[in-house]
Amino acid sequence: MSEIVTSSKFKMSDLIKKEDWWAIWLGLIVCIISAISKYTGAFKFKAAKVGTWGTAEVPSFLGAIKIPDLIFSVIVMTILFSIGIKFMGENTAKFAIAFPVVFVLATIAYILAGQVTMKKYVEYAFWALVVGLLISNTVKTPEWLKPAVKTEYYIKTGLVIFGAEVLFSNVVKFGLYGLGIAWFVTPIVIIFMWYFGTRVLKMTSKPMVIVIATATSVCGVSAAIAAAAASKAKKDDLTFAIGLSLIFTVLMMVGMPIFIKAVGMDEMVGGAWIGGTVDSTGAVVLAGEALGPVGGQVAALVKMIQNVLIGVIAFAIAIFFSTKVERDVNGPAVGAGEIWHRFPKFILGFIGMSLIFSFIIEPTIGVSETKDLLSYLSGWKGWCFCMAFVCIGLESNFKEMAEYVQGGKPLWLYIVGQSFNLVLTLLVAWLLLSGIIFPIPQITV
Repeated sequence: MSEIVTSSKFKMSDLIKKEDWWAIWLGLIVCIISAISKYTGAFKFKAAKVGTWGTAEVPSFLGAIKIPDLIFSVIVMTILFSIGIKFMGENTAKFAIAFPVVFVLATIAYILAGQVTMKKYVEYAFWALVVGLLISNTVKTPEWLKPAVKTEYYIKTGLVIFGAEVLFSNVVKFGLYGLGIAWFVTPIVIIFMWYFGTRVLKMTSKPMVIVIATATSVCGVSAAIAAAAASKAKKDDLTFAIGLSLIFTVLMMVGMPIFIKAVGMDEMVGGAWIGGTVDSTGAVVLAGEALGPVGGQVAALVKMIQNVLIGVIAFAIAIFFSTKVERDVNGPAVGAGEIWHRFPKFILGFIGMSLIFSFIIEPTIGVSETKDLLSYLSGWKGWCFCMAFVCIGLESNFKEMAEYVQGGKPLWLYIVGQSFNLVLTLLVAWLLLSGIIFPIPQITV
């Protein structure tokens, strides 16, 4: 019988010295302050927003930003993240000096993404990566900036805040139809892509396989981030997976509505197909609305129901990698203590925030008020993610990334996996929504 590893023990000091726990504390602090701000009106605690520009009303990007809001946001985040840096035993002064520069680079990414034409096709994540990659592959990332290049710190904090947006009430809106399309298909696609990547393609980077599989089957960027953190993937794995996701998201967003209309597919079936296969939530909404109001509603509902799985899947990935993937074939079995030691604690924050907002906040204050509160939180989450993508770029090198292509295997993994996803999702959507087997649900628009 294999020896059980039990040497890893939890220490109370971990709560104030580990990055995962600080992601939870900072996410909780932002949520509490946002709630107080929203309902007392005593002060404003809302992150800066870069609006759409390039239109007749706002011709220049200067009209899309408010400098005082940007200053407020960078001060707040510098203070909050610096507190964690201090308790984690790192140099707070160096971090505080470099952090505003990372924020400025993220602002540039937001400005590029805010251009009216680009906004329809490319998300801020793309521009954030480009900004970081341009610096790291030309002038190189300066040493004085590196103390604030904290990719996982920003990612984990953003994901904890994002948990508040994953409401279980969305499941109720489309009932068993949405569950069948989103929750039945998604795990099957992940398992299929895992075995195809590891057994057929024999890819050596298993974290890359699971990150691409999760991004393909759930919701692109956000799911990729969660899977990468749960599987401890390298930043180059995440960068490549996100790049694939963004490219194919644009192609599918444009191509699927055209194909659906060309073949005369039912609007509701088409919307569900889009919602279950297009990676980005924003792209899903745009593509669904191109079909009509019903298609837009169904696409958004399916995608939101699918998004609920992010925390559950990240949890499962963390357990799977801790107990199976990271263990040597002939090594010792992993006990509960070691699983806890390896488990990404920020996932608990993500799930906890989702549960609190789903079963305490929303029932207490109502759907409308919850939506308003979430608008306060989404801005802070966005900045965390945008800065994380900038940092990924700052830490990535094109020559090093080329090694991860592995003869084109990741691309084949995505193409085959997404093709399987498209076929299976369409089949399930047709069986549930065509009216042949089950009654067609009534969607109000």
